Amino acid sequence: MSPYFTNDAIVLGILISVLAFVFYTSELKTPGWKRFYTYVPALLLCYFIPALLNWPLGLISGDESQLYFVASRYLLPASLILLCLGIDFKSVLNLGSKALIMFFTATFGIIIGGPIALLIVSYLAPGLINANPDDIWRGFSAVAGSWIGGGANQTAMKEIYEVSDNLFGTMVVIDVVVANIWLGFLLYGANSSEKLDRWLKADNSAITQLKENVENYRSGIERMPTMTTTFVLMAVAFGGVAMAHWGKDVMTPLMTSFEDTLTNYRLNSLMSSFFWLIVFSTTIGLGLSFTKARQLEGVGASRWGSIFIYVLVATIGMKMNLGEVFKNLGLFAIGIIWMLVHVGVLLAMAKLIKAPFFFVAVGSQANVGGAASAPIVASAFSPSLAPVGVLMAVLGYALGTYGAIICAQLMQLVVT
Repeated sequence: MSPYFTNDAIVLGILISVLAFVFYTSELKTPGWKRFYTYVPALLLCYFIPALLNWPLGLISGDESQLYFVASRYLLPASLILLCLGIDFKSVLNLGSKALIMFFTATFGIIIGGPIALLIVSYLAPGLINANPDDIWRGFSAVAGSWIGGGANQTAMKEIYEVSDNLFGTMVVIDVVVANIWLGFLLYGANSSEKLDRWLKADNSAITQLKENVENYRSGIERMPTMTTTFVLMAVAFGGVAMAHWGKDVMTPLMTSFEDTLTNYRLNSLMSSFFWLIVFSTTIGLGLSFTKARQLEGVGASRWGSIFIYVLVATIGMKMNLGEVFKNLGLFAIGIIWMLVHVGVLLAMAKLIKAPFFFVAVGSQANVGGAASAPIVASAFSPSLAPVGVLMAVLGYALGTYGAIICAQLMQLVVT
């Protein structure tokens, strides 16, 4: 059924109004609102209100709108450039090995989560899924590709394991809905990260130091923005976006010319235009952080970057349709158990090595959500941490196909 509003100008107005409402009420000093936002993070509402406007209200729909495409292809790279401008690269490197350990643990959790979920459902509720077992593991290989890498890896799994179009469409829905539910939990957890760090007995001093370094630098150069400085800021942001798009337009056909070789080595993500867009945007932002352009942080670079991120959050939210869960309960049960295994493995490792919850959240989302949502989760802790999420997500693209193949083979062993 079509949503009530299909004009993207109207939908954009609704989303911006939702964001304004959330931020306005989050700063009110009235007891009711203060108590409400003590328990409900503002970022979570920016995500879930558009989801509710999609389902059950039916006012807007991500399927009928092009706003997510615009936000992910124009505003996301602009935000990456602006958020990377003020990064303290040395402090990022000082985050240490725990960040990588949690990232690879997240990947491992997804690889083993698929076969464990299939095993649990097949033994505890064998009649829950009325589908050919051979189709099930092939279909879920596409979910594994998406959750470890991204869209390119997901498409690669469809081709490698010959997933039918109808089944692939169902798996895409499972991927999006389950991943977005988990994103909501992560955004909520970011608001309670200090409590979670105490439970994990984690040392988050390196993360705190990174945030302090960026904030101290920002306060030292902060000045009132003028029309000229704002135009310069936008020129850097969207000029960088233009260069990133130009770079991906050159690189993608070049990589596609080696399609057979890259496919043989399971490096399909290198043929994804979105992959190169993120790589070039991040590289431009990090490169500019070593130049005088870094001083644009003083006129609001990270503030504008955060605004673009929040618009992206709202567009992602309106793509989630929780009503789809009820149409495929058996397959969604596998997806939810799969995600719970992933989360359990992550928390166990975090507890073991005393890793901060920030590494849990970003390591997970760098896998499950990729470059579109990893910086969202990272910036929920602090805008200065967004580049950490991007760098991890790019690593996920590289591992996506390999990890998904291992997961698919394990799922095949379980169901045959």
